[in-house]
Amino acid sequence: MSLNNNISLNHEVINALQKEAIDLLKSLLAIPSFSKEEDKTAAILIDFLAARQIKTERLINNIWATNLHFDSNKPSLLLNSHHDTVKPNKGYTIDPFDPFEAEGKLYGLGSNDAGGCLVSLLATFLYFYDKENLPYNIIFVASAEEEISGHDGIELVLPQLPKIEFGIVGEPTKLELAIAERGLMVLDVIATGKAGHAAREEGENALYKILADLDWFRNYQFEKVSDLLGSVKMTTTVIETDNKQHNVVPSNCKMVVDVRVNELYTFEEVLATIGQHVTSKVTPRSLRMRSSGIALDHVIIKAGLALGKGYYGSVTTSDKALMPFPTLKMGPGDSARSHTADEFIYTNEIKEGVTTYIQLLSIIFNHE
Repeated sequence: MSLNNNISLNHEVINALQKEAIDLLKSLLAIPSFSKEEDKTAAILIDFLAARQIKTERLINNIWATNLHFDSNKPSLLLNSHHDTVKPNKGYTIDPFDPFEAEGKLYGLGSNDAGGCLVSLLATFLYFYDKENLPYNIIFVASAEEEISGHDGIELVLPQLPKIEFGIVGEPTKLELAIAERGLMVLDVIATGKAGHAAREEGENALYKILADLDWFRNYQFEKVSDLLGSVKMTTTVIETDNKQHNVVPSNCKMVVDVRVNELYTFEEVLATIGQHVTSKVTPRSLRMRSSGIALDHVIIKAGLALGKGYYGSVTTSDKALMPFPTLKMGPGDSARSHTADEFIYTNEIKEGVTTYIQLLSIIFNHE
């Protein structure tokens, strides 16, 4: 059944929330909030919500709140984005912590990834915060350590929350529906030989031993190709030996392989295939950042389609990978701007983000 998008919105309230969101983002952008160093932006978010008499919870640098009429008998939906940033790159020509507007753009480190998403979701939470008789509870989470996939980010918070039915993860997608996301698995691949003197052809060269495996990672193609995410992609990014002397045959050679997995394979299946073809020892650093997808007939996707949004598979990885329930990745801004010098977001993108999120939830709530 299709969803009706003829919904009644309070545009006066939305306009006020759009302005509040932009003003809050300016305050956040003025404070460095590198991963694991988000304590000051966490404090700003707590103060912002406290000024509106909204109780918050905090765990390390993660902040969350629930709607006023929370009912444990109702299902809950999550509104989540992160308030940590990467460090500014050397290409910056402006102060990354001096937010300013020019030609419709708001500049500042983290403005696009993912400050605009964060404040737009928070404005959406405020819009519905005190409304009664909602079919879902709403939980807002501003999480830490997303940029480093840290253990003290959303992964730490989820066990503290009520059971989540589904959620929105705020990342810059031009407000299109990212319904699938590649998983990320980093492999340490080690070949072992035997040291010896290069001039006397002694030893067993670990560098030569690993070459066949390097060639396999470069050329192997997994059979199942996703319509949304394409094929599994394996890229060798680092190679080094344990030897720094020109005349010694290396006894160990290590490669690092970046593996991007589509939603058609589990990590275990990919590892099993690798193990059948390479002779080196292969050790995954983590199995946490798994591929994910959400069905096209899920209520939140149907609501997005009713708004005329398109959908796609995202090649980048986010906190969505750590959530064991259906999630939609969507938000204002453009992923192509993330981590670039002189980062910015258009203020109209934030305004549209607030409106779109509110429309999306309104369609869902009116349908229930």
